[in-house]
Amino acid sequence: MKALLTIILSFCLTPVVLTGQQYYLRGEVRDEKGVALQNVSILQQSSGFIYRSGSMGGYGILSRNRIDTLTFSMDGYFKETVVVKADDYVVTQLKLMPVVTTVKRDKLASLTKDLARDLQHNWFTGDETYASIIENKFIDAGKYPTTGVALNIDKASYSNIRRFISMNTPVPPDAVRIEEMLNYFNFGYTKPEKQEVFKVNSTLTTCPWNKDNQLFFVNVCSKKLNLDSLAPANFVFLIDISGSMDMPNRLPLLKSAFHLLADNLREKDTVSIVVYGGVVGIMLQPTAGNNKEKIHKAIDELQPGGSTPGESGISIAYGLAKNHFIKKGNNRVILATDGDFNVGVQSEDDLDEMISRNRESGIYLTCLGIGMGNYKDSKIQTLARKGNGNFAYIDGYQEAEKVLLKEYTQTLYAVADDVYMNICFSPDYVKEYRLIGYDNKVAAITDTLSGIDGGEIGSGHSSIAAFEIVPAGPSGKKVISAEEFAKVSLRFRLPEDTTVRHFVKDCRYEPVKFPEAAPATRFATAVIAYGSLLRLSQYVKDINWDAILVIAGESANKEDVNQEQFIDLVEKTKLLYSKSKKKKRREREEE
Repeated sequence: MKALLTIILSFCLTPVVLTGQQYYLRGEVRDEKGVALQNVSILQQSSGFIYRSGSMGGYGILSRNRIDTLTFSMDGYFKETVVVKADDYVVTQLKLMPVVTTVKRDKLASLTKDLARDLQHNWFTGDETYASIIENKFIDAGKYPTTGVALNIDKASYSNIRRFISMNTPVPPDAVRIEEMLNYFNFGYTKPEKQEVFKVNSTLTTCPWNKDNQLFFVNVCSKKLNLDSLAPANFVFLIDISGSMDMPNRLPLLKSAFHLLADNLREKDTVSIVVYGGVVGIMLQPTAGNNKEKIHKAIDELQPGGSTPGESGISIAYGLAKNHFIKKGNNRVILATDGDFNVGVQSEDDLDEMISRNRESGIYLTCLGIGMGNYKDSKIQTLARKGNGNFAYIDGYQEAEKVLLKEYTQTLYAVADDVYMNICFSPDYVKEYRLIGYDNKVAAITDTLSGIDGGEIGSGHSSIAAFEIVPAGPSGKKVISAEEFAKVSLRFRLPEDTTVRHFVKDCRYEPVKFPEAAPATRFATAVIAYGSLLRLSQYVKDINWDAILVIAGESANKEDVNQEQFIDLVEKTKLLYSKSKKKKRREREEE
């Protein structure tokens, strides 16, 4: 009742001077699913004044006329004009607009120039089951010398794998995305030259699991932003408080994570909190970042319960971010959820469609996945990739601290958008190549209209793309120059800039023996081998857990807690999978 009176009074505080008889127009606004819509713009035709719907979609407006006309509008919905009477309580329904594009395009993680899709179909047709992602296979460098990848700073796969192992549960192969595992460590960082956005280094070395092959690493490092000169931020925390979040490792963990993030905010930053669950609405109106007490209090008051109307929460969050958009600032929605949307938009295609409406708004989307059992990794990944953003998985307080405190600028401040990398191999040196990681979904390969978009890269990040190379060997061709092994080119835009920029790096043919390669290169190889064994890769068979432990143990940075913990993780994985293997052997013998 108190909340309703507050809403009513807020709409009554208006400069309009009403004389004579006054009437009260009441009602509420909902979407097609019956979910209340907050912050809908309500134009009163008789006065020309604009009001807003309250946290439960309700409104109350004073009028001189017993019968008045109201026009309801909200981004992403059709306008609705309604004649209302003071005696009636009017429920107005707003309908979603169709997507701007008439054709939905699936998104690829990598793309080889001129490689026909029907050839890629052969990569998985005939398998007993269809995997959600298909491992990249070897490609003829003579026919298809150029391949490209969409770079990003997603890191969710590694911490999700760690969660499975800590529970003594084998990891589902489709949960393993090797590029995200490499992103997690941020190793091999080299500062770009002055005025440059990126620094590119490459290494060619022998392959531990196939002595006849080579490994080629491309390390892309982004510039670090000065903490003192970071642009003002407009953050909207979008927090799932539905019943599925009522577990110690879900909402309580998220609250701890957002407390950490709040501590980083400055006076010039603005933060809002939108929730969805039993209640959908704004829990904290835009508040200056130095008002810590108010922000922490709002976080502490979050309580779980109800269904999961993620669609309405996302709509409100984007609307709030747009209303308080900071030009040349960091405008970002930070969504924290287990991804279990069960009211409104639910399918990945529907989520794709909804987020695509907001992609060009200049608002980034960071997704924080959490939980287990009903955790919907693919849905959250769809949101992050479509929303011009990034994706991390929070499996404990330490990970929350890493993502939101230690890697604050990496996670939340972009230095480049639409980052896309092309690598062109010289057939004089390369017979075949295989991109490791950046595997495509089956749906994207089968969709002939699917395309590839670049990703967002944060401040001070190190991305590694790795290839397994089948050397050309004696071919009768004369090598013209040692510059010709590969050419790497980056295509990107600066935030809030439409100009497409390019960075080019020529990679010389300078192979080094694996024991002589830099520690970061050898450690990255251990991570790749670990992920490949978990993914049951057909290409990484001549290596085992013990060999991975040797490589990681010899190359790990002893001062890097994440690298030291990786060694512990491999030990646990070895024990778990060895027990599983023995159990299967016993079951076969008993049969």
